[in-house]
Amino acid sequence: MLLETYQAKGLLTVTLVNGQTSDAGVYAYRGDLVLKEGTLRDGSTTDRKPPEALLIHSALIIENDKIKFINGLLPTLDLLPVFVEKYKADIAEDCIAILYVENIGKGLQVELEGVIYKLLPFKYGLVWNELLEELYIEKSELKNQSAEDKVAIAYAAAKTYKTKSPLVTFAEAEANTIVVIKEAAVGAI
Repeated sequence: MLLETYQAKGLLTVTLVNGQTSDAGVYAYRGDLVLKEGTLRDGSTTDRKPPEALLIHSALIIENDKIKFINGLLPTLDLLPVFVEKYKADIAEDCIAILYVENIGKGLQVELEGVIYKLLPFKYGLVWNELLEELYIEKSELKNQSAEDKVAIAYAAAKTYKTKSPLVTFAEAEANTIVVIKEAAVGAI
């Protein structure tokens, strides 16, 4: 199974949900997905330093060992091709991809390897909550559902999600990136 393969390769981290939905053969994952592994520690062939890049707070639906739904947060737009290159063999042709990107100022759509990625700007908050709001999913719809089925509900809603964001080339999307300024907040006041 795909998620077991990712787990064995160390590509899943900070896992919140990893299991089968109530639909047989459909699996859900929530957590961070490794885009760039950390380098090997000196003298080791298996022990790695922490990952260099992640798809943060990702949510995936896997069916027939293919990624049918992907959501998460990219710190920078230039990590999108890294994600596509690393996982393209596992991405279904009809994959629904809704990704938040910190360094874009407006919504965009980009097609890479035959999949249209709906890119949304991200300022702050929890990615999962932002997705639920974007898809108009009420908390009551999730009540009494398993964690895996909550991801499946988001996937079902994403199937009908429409955006008015323009479809642009990746180069055009890169030309529209912004500088992200984060506020420093340290400790309790």
